[in-house]
Amino acid sequence: MFRVSRQLVFVAAAVLGGAVGGGLVMLRYESQTPFSYAQDVRVAQIARSNLAELSDLDDLSARFLNVSDALRPSVVSVNSVQRVQARQPRRQDLPEEFRRFFGDDFFAPFPSPGPQGRERRGLGSGVIYSSDGYIVTNNHVVADADEVEITLSDGRKLPAEVVGTDPRTDLAVLKIDAGELVPAPLGDSDATQVGEWVLAMGSPFGLEQTVTAGIISAKGREMDVQRMFQDFLQTDAAINPGNSGGPLVNLRGEVIGINTAIATRTGGYMGVGFAIPSKMVEMVAASIIEDGEVRRGRLGALIQDLTEELASSFNFDSTEGVLIGDVVPDSPAEEAGLQAGDIVIEFNGQPVRDASQLRHAVAATAPETEATLLIFRDGQRQTIDVTIGLLEEEGARMPSADQDATAMDLGVTVQSLTPELAKQLGYSPDEQGVVVTDVEQGSVGARGGMRAGDVIVDVNGQPVRNVRDFREALDRVADAPVRLRVKRDGVSLFVVLGRVNR
Repeated sequence: MFRVSRQLVFVAAAVLGGAVGGGLVMLRYESQTPFSYAQDVRVAQIARSNLAELSDLDDLSARFLNVSDALRPSVVSVNSVQRVQARQPRRQDLPEEFRRFFGDDFFAPFPSPGPQGRERRGLGSGVIYSSDGYIVTNNHVVADADEVEITLSDGRKLPAEVVGTDPRTDLAVLKIDAGELVPAPLGDSDATQVGEWVLAMGSPFGLEQTVTAGIISAKGREMDVQRMFQDFLQTDAAINPGNSGGPLVNLRGEVIGINTAIATRTGGYMGVGFAIPSKMVEMVAASIIEDGEVRRGRLGALIQDLTEELASSFNFDSTEGVLIGDVVPDSPAEEAGLQAGDIVIEFNGQPVRDASQLRHAVAATAPETEATLLIFRDGQRQTIDVTIGLLEEEGARMPSADQDATAMDLGVTVQSLTPELAKQLGYSPDEQGVVVTDVEQGSVGARGGMRAGDVIVDVNGQPVRNVRDFREALDRVADAPVRLRVKRDGVSLFVVLGRVNR
């Protein structure tokens, strides 16, 4: 089998004057053997000095060269070994959500042993987080590994200890004993802008110290992977199997993300990659190093994004904010006096755009600390102080007479929620409302996302106990959108259904 040597070839040049970047010094090496870590560090120091002198209008190639040199001693390869007793997992054994975004071969870029093999090897990348040997990588690179080995830029191979992992962000922290190392500086991922140049660094397919260039394609991306905190940076810099855990770097030489996933139909690069933002990386890594685990904050409110229809129904003049659909009993939100229908505008003085942003802000807040929320309620703005709780690993969950009636204007059929029916749907027997038994295809209800099994508990703020209440509430609506508060799968949310013409 053809394999490309791990050793890389660098072009030697000491350029002074205007050839590259004005008076910048370009110090590189031509060698067929690994050179010392001290040489890597010296090159990195010169490169960072060059970056400080470059202006935004200087040669883009000079920036690429200096960023690559500056990060070289901070980027590592991560090799993991898992000992297995049974057959190797087949490609189709990978969870569908991982196969879709990571590709079939994402965890094993080289062929695994056959059924007779007793070891499964994985390959990824990492970045040095601190000078005393802490390294950040992806959780999926080292998950279930019996041995982890780090390869530094000078070719040294060192055993690594897994200090801690956080599957909910796909991050892990490793530790090696290697003396003074050069950590990569973390940048501000919040300040990163769409269209900004970035470099992806790592070991795709085992090719160490590979650098690819692209731009930030989007921010705040979420994928259909459950139970993960997601706020991904999207990039078109080439990311392939083996890049996982490596840094995404801006042109100031700062790490703004950790490469973690690709959207692919082939298992390889197709122009859409995702990185965990550095703000999240910093919080998770520091928590693992200091506490041995990640302790996240919890508000205890079920939240959703604002649509124009929802905002209008609350007489709120913007879609920037987060609507509270329900409040978990005995939660910090309930103790602070938050209510369903409140719109959160700011969290600790920072504007809140959407539910994802608020969720991450709360999670990043240390438990048992006080936070201040600016909310909109009944046409007025007010501040509420809340003591953030601790988010348990499994999270919190809501506790869970009449004939059918069809609301012709909405295209939904409902019936009163009896204690027996409430029990079947997973709610407490004293739950009140009407349950949707049918939704007419193409109707206002169908277009608004109503589903059979939804429990309607109020209409335009009026509580609904049974079919009669539901009819009377609809009769009070004239040529206006209908806002329903609905319980679905044990959680509460608001739904706005078009205009009802009478």
